[in-house]
Amino acid sequence: MKKTAQKIINKLLSLGDRKALIILALIVGLAAGLAAVMLKHTIIGVKFLLTNWLNAETGSLLYLAYPGIGILITVIFVKYFVRDNISHGITRVLYAISRKKSKLKSHNCYSSVIASSFTIGFGGSVGAEAPIVLTGAAIGSNIGQYFGRNYKTITLLVGCGAAGAVAGIFKAPLAGVVFTLEILMLDLTLSSIIPLLISSLSATLVSYMFLGNEVEFTNLITEFSMFNIPFYIVLGLFCGLVALYFTRATLAIENRLSKIIKQYKIWITGSVGIGILIFLLPPLYGEGYDILTSLLTGNSEDIFRDSMFYAFKDTIWIMFAYLAAIIIFKVVAMALTNGCGGVGGTFGPTLFIGGISGFLIAKIINTLGIANVPEVNFTLVGMGGMMAAVMHAPLTAIFLIAEITGGYGLFFPLMIASVSAFLTNRSFERHSIYTRRLALQGDLITHNKDQAALTFLNIKQLIEKDFVAVKRNDTLGDFIKTISVSNRNIFPVADDNGKLLGLVYLDSVRRIMFDSKLYNSVYVRDFMFSSPVTININDTMTVVIKKFEETKKWNLPVVDENNVYYGFLSKSQVLTAYRDVIVEVSEE
Repeated sequence: MKKTAQKIINKLLSLGDRKALIILALIVGLAAGLAAVMLKHTIIGVKFLLTNWLNAETGSLLYLAYPGIGILITVIFVKYFVRDNISHGITRVLYAISRKKSKLKSHNCYSSVIASSFTIGFGGSVGAEAPIVLTGAAIGSNIGQYFGRNYKTITLLVGCGAAGAVAGIFKAPLAGVVFTLEILMLDLTLSSIIPLLISSLSATLVSYMFLGNEVEFTNLITEFSMFNIPFYIVLGLFCGLVALYFTRATLAIENRLSKIIKQYKIWITGSVGIGILIFLLPPLYGEGYDILTSLLTGNSEDIFRDSMFYAFKDTIWIMFAYLAAIIIFKVVAMALTNGCGGVGGTFGPTLFIGGISGFLIAKIINTLGIANVPEVNFTLVGMGGMMAAVMHAPLTAIFLIAEITGGYGLFFPLMIASVSAFLTNRSFERHSIYTRRLALQGDLITHNKDQAALTFLNIKQLIEKDFVAVKRNDTLGDFIKTISVSNRNIFPVADDNGKLLGLVYLDSVRRIMFDSKLYNSVYVRDFMFSSPVTININDTMTVVIKKFEETKKWNLPVVDENNVYYGFLSKSQVLTAYRDVIVEVSEE
Protein backbone atom coordinates (compact mmCIF):
# COMPACT_ATOMS: atom_id res chain seq x y z
CA MET A 1 0.00 0.00 0.00
CA LYS A 2 2.77 2.41 0.95
CA LYS A 3 4.70 1.54 -2.21
CA THR A 4 1.63 2.21 -4.37
CA ALA A 5 1.03 5.54 -2.65
CA GLN A 6 4.66 6.50 -3.12
CA LYS A 7 4.48 5.64 -6.82
CA ILE A 8 1.41 7.88 -7.17
CA ILE A 9 3.21 10.71 -5.39
CA ASN A 10 6.29 10.33 -7.58
CA LYS A 11 4.14 10.23 -10.71
CA LEU A 12 2.33 13.42 -9.74
CA LEU A 13 5.58 15.17 -8.93
CA SER A 14 7.01 14.18 -12.29
CA LEU A 15 4.10 15.89 -14.07
CA GLY A 16 5.14 19.34 -12.86
CA ASP A 17 3.36 21.67 -10.47
CA ARG A 18 0.65 22.91 -12.85
CA LYS A 19 -0.43 19.50 -14.17
CA ALA A 20 -0.27 17.99 -10.69
CA LEU A 21 -2.46 20.81 -9.36
CA ILE A 22 -5.12 20.11 -11.98
CA ILE A 23 -5.24 16.43 -11.01
CA LEU A 24 -5.35 17.25 -7.29
CA ALA A 25 -8.17 19.76 -7.87
CA LEU A 26 -10.14 17.05 -9.68
CA ILE A 27 -9.59 14.58 -6.83
CA VAL A 28 -10.60 17.18 -4.23
CA GLY A 29 -13.75 18.07 -6.19
CA LEU A 30 -14.86 14.46 -6.54
CA ALA A 31 -14.26 13.78 -2.83
CA ALA A 32 -16.06 16.98 -1.77
CA GLY A 33 -19.00 16.11 -4.02
CA LEU A 34 -19.29 12.64 -2.52
CA ALA A 35 -19.18 14.10 0.99
CA ALA A 36 -21.95 16.56 0.11
CA VAL A 37 -24.15 13.79 -1.31
CA MET A 38 -23.55 11.61 1.73
CA LEU A 39 -24.43 14.41 4.16
CA LYS A 40 -27.58 15.37 2.28
CA HIS A 41 -28.85 11.79 2.08
CA THR A 42 -28.10 11.16 5.75
CA ILE A 43 -29.93 14.27 6.98
CA ILE A 44 -32.97 13.57 4.80
CA GLY A 45 -33.06 9.93 5.92
CA VAL A 46 -32.85 10.72 9.63
CA LYS A 47 -35.53 13.40 9.39
CA PHE A 48 -37.83 11.09 7.40
CA LEU A 49 -37.57 8.34 10.00
CA LEU A 50 -38.33 10.74 12.84
CA THR A 51 -41.10 12.92 11.42
CA ASN A 52 -42.80 11.26 8.44
CA TRP A 53 -45.44 9.55 10.58
CA LEU A 54 -46.40 12.61 12.68
CA ASN A 55 -49.93 14.06 12.46
CA ALA A 56 -49.99 17.20 10.30
CA GLU A 57 -52.91 18.76 12.17
CA THR A 58 -51.57 18.74 15.71
CA GLY A 59 -48.30 19.68 17.31
CA SER A 60 -46.30 16.67 18.40
CA LEU A 61 -44.66 16.52 21.79
CA LEU A 62 -41.79 14.68 20.12
CA TYR A 63 -40.61 18.03 18.79
CA LEU A 64 -39.75 18.89 22.37
CA ALA A 65 -37.35 15.96 22.62
CA TYR A 66 -35.85 15.35 19.17
CA PRO A 67 -33.45 18.33 18.97
CA GLY A 68 -32.03 17.76 22.44
CA ILE A 69 -31.41 14.07 21.72
CA GLY A 70 -29.63 14.89 18.48
CA ILE A 71 -27.46 17.54 20.12
CA LEU A 72 -26.64 15.18 23.02
CA ILE A 73 -25.43 12.54 20.56
CA THR A 74 -23.40 15.22 18.79
CA VAL A 75 -21.84 16.48 22.04
CA ILE A 76 -20.84 12.93 23.05
CA PHE A 77 -19.37 12.25 19.61
CA VAL A 78 -17.38 15.50 19.56
CA LYS A 79 -16.19 15.27 23.16
CA TYR A 80 -15.15 11.62 23.30
CA PHE A 81 -14.32 10.74 19.69
CA VAL A 82 -13.32 13.94 17.88
CA ARG A 83 -11.91 15.81 20.89
CA ASP A 84 -11.77 19.06 18.98
CA ASN A 85 -14.00 22.05 18.30
CA ILE A 86 -15.69 21.61 14.91
CA SER A 87 -18.48 24.20 15.15
CA HIS A 88 -18.77 27.25 12.86
CA GLY A 89 -17.18 25.47 9.91
CA ILE A 90 -16.62 28.41 7.55
CA THR A 91 -15.11 30.52 10.31
CA ARG A 92 -12.74 27.62 11.06
CA VAL A 93 -11.65 27.50 7.44
CA LEU A 94 -10.93 31.24 7.50
CA TYR A 95 -8.98 30.81 10.74
CA ALA A 96 -6.94 27.95 9.27
CA ILE A 97 -5.99 30.09 6.27
CA SER A 98 -5.14 33.00 8.56
CA ARG A 99 -3.29 31.29 11.40
CA LYS A 100 -2.55 27.66 10.51
CA LYS A 101 -1.00 27.97 7.04
CA SER A 102 -4.22 26.44 5.67
CA LYS A 103 -3.61 23.19 7.55
CA LEU A 104 -6.77 21.47 8.78
CA LYS A 105 -6.79 18.30 10.84
CA SER A 106 -7.50 14.96 9.18
CA HIS A 107 -10.64 14.30 11.27
CA ASN A 108 -12.24 17.38 9.70
CA CYS A 109 -12.62 15.32 6.52
CA TYR A 110 -15.45 13.36 8.15
CA SER A 111 -16.22 14.55 11.70
CA SER A 112 -18.45 17.48 10.65
CA VAL A 113 -20.49 15.24 8.34
CA ILE A 114 -21.24 12.79 11.14
CA ALA A 115 -21.91 15.41 13.80
CA SER A 116 -24.14 17.63 11.66
CA SER A 117 -26.15 14.61 10.49
CA PHE A 118 -27.24 13.98 14.07
CA THR A 119 -27.74 17.67 14.85
CA ILE A 120 -29.80 18.57 11.79
CA GLY A 121 -31.52 15.21 11.27
CA PHE A 122 -32.94 15.35 14.80
CA GLY A 123 -34.18 18.88 14.22
CA GLY A 124 -31.33 21.20 15.18
CA SER A 125 -32.25 24.50 13.54
CA VAL A 126 -29.03 24.96 11.56
CA GLY A 127 -27.72 24.38 8.05
CA ALA A 128 -25.54 21.68 6.54
CA GLU A 129 -23.53 24.01 4.29
CA ALA A 130 -20.93 25.18 6.82
CA PRO A 131 -20.09 21.61 7.95
CA ILE A 132 -19.73 20.46 4.36
CA VAL A 133 -17.57 23.47 3.47
CA LEU A 134 -15.28 22.59 6.40
CA THR A 135 -15.26 18.99 5.20
CA GLY A 136 -14.40 19.93 1.61
CA ALA A 137 -11.74 22.40 2.72
CA ALA A 138 -10.22 19.77 5.03
CA ILE A 139 -10.12 17.27 2.16
CA GLY A 140 -8.24 19.80 0.05
CA SER A 141 -5.89 20.71 2.90
CA ASN A 142 -5.03 17.12 3.78
CA ILE A 143 -4.51 16.08 0.17
CA GLY A 144 -2.20 19.05 -0.27
CA GLN A 145 -0.27 18.15 2.88
CA TYR A 146 -0.06 14.48 1.89
CA PHE A 147 1.52 15.35 -1.44
CA GLY A 148 3.94 17.81 0.15
CA ARG A 149 2.55 20.97 -1.43
CA ASN A 150 3.57 24.46 -0.22
CA TYR A 151 1.32 26.95 1.55
CA LYS A 152 0.17 28.63 -1.65
CA THR A 153 -0.95 25.34 -3.23
CA ILE A 154 -2.54 24.01 -0.02
CA THR A 155 -4.55 27.22 0.32
CA LEU A 156 -5.76 26.87 -3.26
CA LEU A 157 -6.73 23.23 -2.61
CA VAL A 158 -8.62 24.38 0.50
CA GLY A 159 -10.51 26.72 -1.81
CA CYS A 160 -11.09 23.90 -4.28
CA GLY A 161 -12.58 21.78 -1.50
CA ALA A 162 -14.85 24.61 -0.35
CA ALA A 163 -15.96 25.34 -3.92
CA GLY A 164 -16.65 21.66 -4.52
CA ALA A 165 -18.65 21.40 -1.29
CA VAL A 166 -20.93 24.33 -2.15
CA ALA A 167 -21.26 23.21 -5.76
CA GLY A 168 -22.03 19.65 -4.72
CA ILE A 169 -24.67 20.38 -2.11
CA PHE A 170 -26.52 22.93 -4.29
CA LYS A 171 -25.61 21.64 -7.80
CA ALA A 172 -24.31 25.16 -8.41
CA PRO A 173 -20.78 25.17 -9.90
CA LEU A 174 -20.53 28.92 -10.51
CA ALA A 175 -21.77 29.70 -7.00
CA GLY A 176 -19.10 27.36 -5.61
CA VAL A 177 -16.33 29.25 -7.36
CA VAL A 178 -17.71 32.70 -6.51
CA PHE A 179 -18.24 31.64 -2.87
CA THR A 180 -14.57 30.73 -2.57
CA LEU A 181 -13.39 33.97 -4.15
CA GLU A 182 -15.81 36.18 -2.20
CA ILE A 183 -15.94 34.50 1.23
CA LEU A 184 -12.49 32.92 1.53
CA MET A 185 -10.90 35.80 -0.41
CA LEU A 186 -8.71 33.70 -2.66
CA ASP A 187 -7.03 35.72 -5.40
CA LEU A 188 -8.77 35.75 -8.77
CA THR A 189 -5.93 34.76 -11.11
CA LEU A 190 -5.62 32.35 -14.01
CA SER A 191 -3.59 29.98 -11.83
CA SER A 192 -6.42 29.82 -9.26
CA ILE A 193 -9.59 29.99 -11.36
CA ILE A 194 -8.91 26.86 -13.44
CA PRO A 195 -8.42 24.49 -10.43
CA LEU A 196 -11.48 26.03 -8.74
CA LEU A 197 -13.61 25.48 -11.82
CA ILE A 198 -12.41 21.88 -12.19
CA SER A 199 -13.13 21.09 -8.55
CA SER A 200 -16.53 22.79 -8.64
CA LEU A 201 -17.60 21.09 -11.89
CA SER A 202 -16.47 17.63 -10.79
CA ALA A 203 -18.38 17.98 -7.49
CA THR A 204 -21.50 19.08 -9.35
CA LEU A 205 -21.30 16.07 -11.67
CA VAL A 206 -21.08 13.76 -8.66
CA SER A 207 -24.14 15.46 -7.19
CA TYR A 208 -26.08 15.04 -10.44
CA MET A 209 -25.14 11.36 -10.58
CA PHE A 210 -26.47 10.58 -7.10
CA LEU A 211 -29.18 13.23 -6.57
CA GLY A 212 -30.65 13.53 -10.06
CA ASN A 213 -30.87 16.39 -12.53
CA GLU A 214 -33.48 18.46 -10.70
CA VAL A 215 -32.48 21.83 -9.31
CA GLU A 216 -32.88 22.55 -5.59
CA PHE A 217 -36.05 24.59 -6.02
CA THR A 218 -38.61 24.15 -8.80
CA ASN A 219 -38.39 26.93 -11.34
CA LEU A 220 -41.76 28.72 -11.20
CA ILE A 221 -40.39 32.20 -11.83
CA THR A 222 -42.78 34.68 -13.43
CA GLU A 223 -41.65 37.36 -15.85
CA PHE A 224 -39.82 40.32 -14.35
CA SER A 225 -41.70 43.63 -14.33
CA MET A 226 -40.00 47.02 -14.12
CA PHE A 227 -42.92 48.30 -12.03
CA ASN A 228 -41.82 45.99 -9.18
CA ILE A 229 -38.35 47.54 -8.84
CA PRO A 230 -39.35 49.78 -5.86
CA PHE A 231 -40.72 46.73 -4.05
CA TYR A 232 -37.49 44.79 -4.62
CA ILE A 233 -35.60 47.72 -3.13
CA VAL A 234 -37.90 47.64 -0.12
CA LEU A 235 -37.28 43.91 0.18
CA GLY A 236 -33.54 44.52 0.06
CA LEU A 237 -33.75 47.14 2.81
CA PHE A 238 -35.84 44.80 4.93
CA CYS A 239 -33.37 41.92 4.43
CA GLY A 240 -30.47 44.19 5.37
CA LEU A 241 -32.12 45.09 8.68
CA VAL A 242 -33.16 41.50 9.42
CA ALA A 243 -29.57 40.45 8.68
CA LEU A 244 -28.33 42.94 11.27
CA TYR A 245 -30.63 41.31 13.84
CA PHE A 246 -29.45 37.91 12.59
CA THR A 247 -25.77 38.63 13.22
CA ARG A 248 -26.10 40.54 16.49
CA ALA A 249 -28.62 38.16 18.08
CA THR A 250 -26.66 35.06 17.06
CA LEU A 251 -23.43 36.26 18.63
CA ALA A 252 -25.18 37.58 21.75
CA ILE A 253 -27.00 34.28 22.43
CA GLU A 254 -23.92 32.14 21.77
CA ASN A 255 -21.79 34.37 24.00
CA ARG A 256 -24.36 34.12 26.78
CA LEU A 257 -24.39 30.32 26.57
CA SER A 258 -20.60 30.19 26.56
CA LYS A 259 -20.55 31.84 29.99
CA ILE A 260 -22.33 28.84 31.52
CA ILE A 261 -19.55 26.73 33.02
CA LYS A 262 -21.14 23.27 33.18
CA GLN A 263 -21.62 21.53 29.83
CA TYR A 264 -24.78 19.72 30.95
CA LYS A 265 -26.37 23.05 31.94
CA ILE A 266 -25.59 24.47 28.51
CA TRP A 267 -27.13 21.41 26.88
CA ILE A 268 -30.27 21.53 29.06
CA THR A 269 -30.74 25.26 28.48
CA GLY A 270 -30.30 25.01 24.73
CA SER A 271 -32.25 21.77 24.27
CA VAL A 272 -35.27 22.97 26.24
CA GLY A 273 -35.28 26.26 24.38
CA ILE A 274 -35.02 24.64 20.95
CA GLY A 275 -37.61 22.01 21.81
CA ILE A 276 -40.17 24.59 22.90
CA LEU A 277 -39.56 26.76 19.84
CA ILE A 278 -39.87 23.85 17.40
CA PHE A 279 -42.99 22.57 19.22
CA LEU A 280 -44.63 25.98 18.79
CA LEU A 281 -43.14 26.63 15.33
CA PRO A 282 -42.45 23.30 13.54
CA PRO A 283 -40.95 25.06 10.44
CA LEU A 284 -37.92 25.72 12.63
CA TYR A 285 -37.13 21.99 12.53
CA GLY A 286 -33.84 21.35 10.71
CA GLU A 287 -32.83 23.33 7.64
CA GLY A 288 -36.35 24.21 6.59
CA TYR A 289 -35.85 23.80 2.84
CA ASP A 290 -39.04 21.74 2.56
CA ILE A 291 -40.97 24.79 3.81
CA LEU A 292 -39.35 26.96 1.15
CA THR A 293 -40.31 24.40 -1.49
CA SER A 294 -43.92 24.57 -0.27
CA LEU A 295 -43.94 28.36 -0.55
CA LEU A 296 -42.48 28.19 -4.05
CA THR A 297 -45.08 25.66 -5.20
CA GLY A 298 -48.05 27.58 -3.87
CA ASN A 299 -48.64 25.41 -0.80
CA SER A 300 -48.15 28.12 1.80
CA GLU A 301 -50.51 26.35 4.24
CA ASP A 302 -47.71 23.79 4.76
CA ILE A 303 -45.99 26.21 7.11
CA PHE A 304 -48.68 25.23 9.63
CA ARG A 305 -48.01 21.49 9.24
CA ASP A 306 -47.65 19.69 12.60
CA SER A 307 -48.52 22.96 14.33
CA MET A 308 -51.14 23.66 16.98
CA PHE A 309 -52.07 26.67 14.82
CA TYR A 310 -53.09 24.47 11.88
CA ALA A 311 -56.75 25.44 12.28
CA PHE A 312 -55.84 29.09 11.51
CA LYS A 313 -54.05 28.34 8.26
CA ASP A 314 -56.62 30.29 6.23
CA THR A 315 -56.55 33.40 8.45
CA ILE A 316 -54.26 35.85 6.70
CA TRP A 317 -53.34 37.97 9.74
CA ILE A 318 -52.48 34.85 11.73
CA MET A 319 -50.26 33.86 8.82
CA PHE A 320 -48.47 37.24 8.92
CA ALA A 321 -47.81 36.89 12.65
CA TYR A 322 -46.74 33.28 12.21
CA LEU A 323 -44.27 34.18 9.44
CA ALA A 324 -42.85 37.06 11.50
CA ALA A 325 -42.41 34.72 14.48
CA ILE A 326 -40.57 32.22 12.27
CA ILE A 327 -38.15 34.95 11.13
CA ILE A 328 -37.47 36.12 14.68
CA PHE A 329 -37.19 32.76 16.39
CA LYS A 330 -35.30 30.92 13.64
CA VAL A 331 -32.30 33.02 14.65
CA VAL A 332 -32.82 32.13 18.31
CA ALA A 333 -33.22 28.42 17.55
CA MET A 334 -30.12 28.44 15.34
CA ALA A 335 -27.98 30.18 17.96
CA LEU A 336 -29.22 27.83 20.70
CA THR A 337 -28.42 24.80 18.53
CA ASN A 338 -24.86 25.89 17.87
CA GLY A 339 -24.34 27.36 21.32
CA CYS A 340 -25.31 24.23 23.26
CA GLY A 341 -23.08 21.85 21.30
CA GLY A 342 -24.77 21.18 17.97
CA VAL A 343 -22.77 21.21 14.75
CA GLY A 344 -24.25 23.21 11.90
CA GLY A 345 -23.97 26.48 10.09
CA THR A 346 -25.74 29.77 9.42
CA PHE A 347 -25.78 29.34 5.63
CA GLY A 348 -29.03 27.35 5.52
CA PRO A 349 -30.89 29.48 8.08
CA THR A 350 -29.86 32.57 6.11
CA LEU A 351 -31.55 31.25 2.98
CA PHE A 352 -34.56 30.07 4.99
CA ILE A 353 -35.12 33.41 6.72
CA GLY A 354 -34.56 35.25 3.44
CA GLY A 355 -37.19 33.14 1.70
CA ILE A 356 -39.72 33.65 4.51
CA SER A 357 -38.97 37.39 4.50
CA GLY A 358 -39.51 37.68 0.76
CA PHE A 359 -42.76 35.74 0.91
CA LEU A 360 -44.00 37.85 3.86
CA ILE A 361 -43.26 41.15 2.10
CA ALA A 362 -44.97 39.99 -1.09
CA LYS A 363 -47.98 38.67 0.82
CA ILE A 364 -48.39 41.97 2.68
CA ILE A 365 -48.14 43.99 -0.54
CA ASN A 366 -50.72 41.79 -2.27
CA THR A 367 -53.09 41.65 0.71
CA LEU A 368 -53.11 45.41 1.19
CA GLY A 369 -53.75 45.90 -2.51
CA ILE A 370 -50.66 48.07 -2.99
CA ALA A 371 -49.66 46.03 -6.07
CA ASN A 372 -49.81 42.54 -7.45
CA VAL A 373 -46.30 41.13 -7.03
CA PRO A 374 -45.16 37.53 -7.70
CA GLU A 375 -44.73 35.76 -4.36
CA VAL A 376 -42.44 33.10 -5.82
CA ASN A 377 -40.06 35.72 -7.21
CA PHE A 378 -40.00 37.60 -3.92
CA THR A 379 -39.33 34.41 -1.97
CA LEU A 380 -36.30 33.62 -4.11
CA VAL A 381 -35.03 37.19 -4.23
CA GLY A 382 -35.42 37.42 -0.45
CA MET A 383 -33.12 34.40 -0.12
CA GLY A 384 -30.50 36.21 -2.19
CA GLY A 385 -30.91 39.50 -0.36
CA MET A 386 -30.55 37.90 3.07
CA MET A 387 -27.51 35.93 1.96
CA ALA A 388 -25.86 39.05 0.52
CA ALA A 389 -26.43 40.94 3.78
CA VAL A 390 -25.55 38.27 6.34
CA MET A 391 -22.49 36.93 4.51
CA HIS A 392 -21.49 40.20 2.82
CA ALA A 393 -21.39 38.21 -0.39
CA PRO A 394 -23.73 39.73 -3.01
CA LEU A 395 -22.16 37.95 -5.98
CA THR A 396 -22.43 34.54 -4.33
CA ALA A 397 -26.06 35.26 -3.50
CA ILE A 398 -26.92 36.26 -7.07
CA PHE A 399 -25.27 33.28 -8.74
CA LEU A 400 -26.46 30.75 -6.16
CA ILE A 401 -30.15 31.69 -6.39
CA ALA A 402 -29.91 31.79 -10.18
CA GLU A 403 -28.41 28.31 -10.30
CA ILE A 404 -30.64 26.60 -7.74
CA THR A 405 -33.72 27.83 -9.60
CA GLY A 406 -32.46 26.57 -12.95
CA GLY A 407 -32.39 29.92 -14.73
CA TYR A 408 -31.27 33.52 -14.77
CA GLY A 409 -34.68 35.17 -15.13
CA LEU A 410 -34.30 36.79 -11.70
CA PHE A 411 -30.84 38.19 -12.32
CA PHE A 412 -31.92 41.84 -12.37
CA PRO A 413 -34.16 41.77 -9.27
CA LEU A 414 -31.52 39.67 -7.49
CA MET A 415 -28.94 42.34 -8.19
CA ILE A 416 -31.27 45.09 -6.94
CA ALA A 417 -32.22 43.34 -3.71
CA SER A 418 -28.75 41.95 -2.99
CA VAL A 419 -27.04 45.31 -3.39
CA SER A 420 -29.74 47.08 -1.34
CA ALA A 421 -29.51 44.48 1.42
CA PHE A 422 -25.72 44.47 1.45
CA LEU A 423 -25.39 48.26 1.60
CA THR A 424 -28.05 48.51 4.31
CA ASN A 425 -26.36 45.93 6.49
CA ARG A 426 -22.86 47.24 5.79
CA SER A 427 -23.95 50.66 7.05
CA PHE A 428 -24.37 49.13 10.53
CA GLU A 429 -22.14 46.04 10.48
CA ARG A 430 -18.63 46.12 9.06
CA HIS A 431 -18.10 42.37 9.17
CA SER A 432 -20.05 39.35 7.97
CA ILE A 433 -21.39 36.63 10.27
CA TYR A 434 -18.29 34.56 9.43
CA THR A 435 -15.65 37.22 9.95
CA ARG A 436 -17.03 39.12 12.96
CA ARG A 437 -15.85 36.52 15.48
CA LEU A 438 -12.36 36.51 13.97
CA ALA A 439 -12.28 40.30 13.81
CA LEU A 440 -13.12 40.57 17.52
CA GLN A 441 -10.26 38.15 18.29
CA GLY A 442 -7.81 39.93 15.96
CA ASP A 443 -7.60 36.86 13.73
CA LEU A 444 -9.26 38.26 10.61
CA ILE A 445 -6.36 38.44 8.17
CA THR A 446 -7.56 36.48 5.15
CA HIS A 447 -8.57 39.78 3.56
CA ASN A 448 -5.08 41.27 3.97
CA LYS A 449 -2.15 39.38 2.46
CA ASP A 450 0.45 41.60 4.15
CA GLN A 451 -1.03 40.90 7.57
CA ALA A 452 -1.34 37.22 6.72
CA ALA A 453 2.36 37.07 5.94
CA LEU A 454 3.19 38.64 9.31
CA THR A 455 1.28 35.95 11.19
CA PHE A 456 3.48 33.25 9.69
CA LEU A 457 6.57 34.77 11.27
CA ASN A 458 7.52 33.13 14.55
CA ILE A 459 9.17 35.40 17.11
CA LYS A 460 10.97 32.49 18.77
CA GLN A 461 12.61 31.51 15.49
CA LEU A 462 13.80 35.07 14.80
CA ILE A 463 15.32 35.82 18.22
CA GLU A 464 19.02 36.62 18.05
CA LYS A 465 20.91 35.33 21.09
CA ASP A 466 24.45 36.52 20.42
CA PHE A 467 23.98 39.66 22.52
CA VAL A 468 26.24 39.15 25.56
CA ALA A 469 24.54 39.95 28.87
CA VAL A 470 26.31 41.78 31.68
CA LYS A 471 25.59 42.42 35.39
CA ARG A 472 24.69 45.81 36.81
CA ASN A 473 27.51 45.54 39.38
CA ASP A 474 30.20 44.66 36.81
CA THR A 475 33.03 47.17 36.71
CA LEU A 476 34.04 49.12 33.63
CA GLY A 477 37.05 46.81 33.39
CA ASP A 478 34.80 43.75 33.32
CA PHE A 479 32.67 45.42 30.70
CA ILE A 480 35.68 46.14 28.47
CA LYS A 481 36.53 42.42 28.55
CA THR A 482 32.95 41.63 27.48
CA ILE A 483 33.22 44.09 24.59
CA SER A 484 36.33 42.29 23.33
CA VAL A 485 34.40 39.03 22.84
CA SER A 486 31.22 40.52 21.39
CA ASN A 487 30.31 41.57 17.86
CA ARG A 488 27.39 43.70 19.04
CA ASN A 489 27.16 47.28 20.24
CA ILE A 490 24.23 46.67 22.59
CA PHE A 491 24.54 44.76 25.85
CA PRO A 492 21.54 43.62 27.94
CA VAL A 493 21.86 43.97 31.70
CA ALA A 494 20.28 41.08 33.62
CA ASP A 495 20.14 40.07 37.29
CA ASP A 496 20.96 36.64 38.72
CA ASN A 497 17.45 35.38 37.83
CA GLY A 498 17.83 36.43 34.21
CA LYS A 499 15.43 39.36 34.45
CA LEU A 500 16.18 42.32 32.19
CA LEU A 501 17.22 45.43 34.11
CA GLY A 502 18.34 47.68 31.29
CA LEU A 503 20.67 48.14 28.34
CA VAL A 504 24.17 49.42 27.76
CA TYR A 505 25.03 51.03 24.44
CA LEU A 506 28.64 51.00 23.29
CA ASP A 507 28.39 54.68 22.33
CA SER A 508 27.60 55.61 25.94
CA VAL A 509 30.99 54.37 27.21
CA ARG A 510 33.13 55.15 24.18
CA ARG A 511 34.66 58.27 25.79
CA ILE A 512 35.76 56.54 28.98
CA MET A 513 36.45 53.01 27.79
CA PHE A 514 40.16 53.64 27.32
CA ASP A 515 40.68 55.41 30.66
CA SER A 516 42.16 52.56 32.74
CA LYS A 517 41.97 54.67 35.92
CA LEU A 518 38.19 54.25 35.88
CA TYR A 519 38.18 50.49 35.34
CA ASN A 520 37.65 49.66 39.02
CA SER A 521 35.64 52.72 40.12
CA VAL A 522 32.94 52.93 37.47
CA TYR A 523 30.23 50.30 37.25
CA VAL A 524 27.78 49.16 34.60
CA ARG A 525 24.92 50.62 36.63
CA ASP A 526 26.47 54.07 36.15
CA PHE A 527 25.97 54.07 32.38
CA MET A 528 23.01 51.65 32.06
CA PHE A 529 19.80 52.81 30.37
CA SER A 530 16.34 51.41 30.80
CA SER A 531 14.97 49.84 27.63
CA PRO A 532 12.56 52.19 25.78
CA VAL A 533 10.26 49.25 25.10
CA THR A 534 10.44 45.47 25.18
CA ILE A 535 8.90 42.79 23.01
CA ASN A 536 6.94 40.11 24.79
CA ILE A 537 7.71 36.65 23.46
CA ASN A 538 3.94 36.11 22.96
CA ASP A 539 3.37 39.35 21.03
CA THR A 540 1.95 39.07 17.54
CA MET A 541 4.08 40.24 14.64
CA THR A 542 1.66 43.09 14.05
CA VAL A 543 2.41 44.36 17.57
CA VAL A 544 6.15 43.84 17.04
CA ILE A 545 6.17 45.91 13.84
CA LYS A 546 4.21 48.64 15.60
CA LYS A 547 6.78 48.77 18.43
CA PHE A 548 9.63 49.08 15.93
CA GLU A 549 7.83 51.93 14.17
CA GLU A 550 7.03 53.79 17.41
CA THR A 551 10.55 53.54 18.89
CA LYS A 552 12.47 54.00 15.61
CA LYS A 553 14.83 51.28 16.90
CA TRP A 554 16.42 48.50 14.84
CA ASN A 555 16.93 46.12 17.78
CA LEU A 556 14.61 45.50 20.72
CA PRO A 557 14.99 43.07 23.64
CA VAL A 558 12.61 40.12 23.98
CA VAL A 559 11.27 39.12 27.41
CA ASP A 560 8.47 36.97 28.82
CA GLU A 561 5.65 37.91 31.20
CA ASN A 562 8.10 37.86 34.13
CA ASN A 563 10.57 40.13 32.31
CA VAL A 564 13.07 37.26 31.87
CA TYR A 565 15.48 38.11 29.04
CA TYR A 566 15.48 35.88 25.92
CA GLY A 567 17.47 37.80 23.32
CA PHE A 568 16.95 40.52 20.74
CA LEU A 569 14.72 40.91 17.72
CA SER A 570 16.20 42.72 14.76
CA LYS A 571 13.99 44.81 12.50
CA SER A 572 16.13 43.99 9.49
CA GLN A 573 15.83 40.25 10.11
CA VAL A 574 12.06 40.54 10.57
CA LEU A 575 11.77 42.38 7.24
CA THR A 576 13.94 39.79 5.50
CA ALA A 577 11.81 36.93 6.86
CA TYR A 578 8.67 38.86 5.89
CA ARG A 579 9.84 39.20 2.29
CA ASP A 580 10.52 35.47 2.14
CA VAL A 581 6.99 34.68 3.34
CA ILE A 582 5.45 37.15 0.87
CA VAL A 583 7.13 35.26 -1.95
CA GLU A 584 5.65 32.00 -0.62
CA VAL A 585 2.07 33.23 -0.15
CA SER A 586 1.87 35.33 -3.29
CA GLU A 587 0.26 34.00 -6.40
CA GLU A 588 2.31 33.48 -9.50
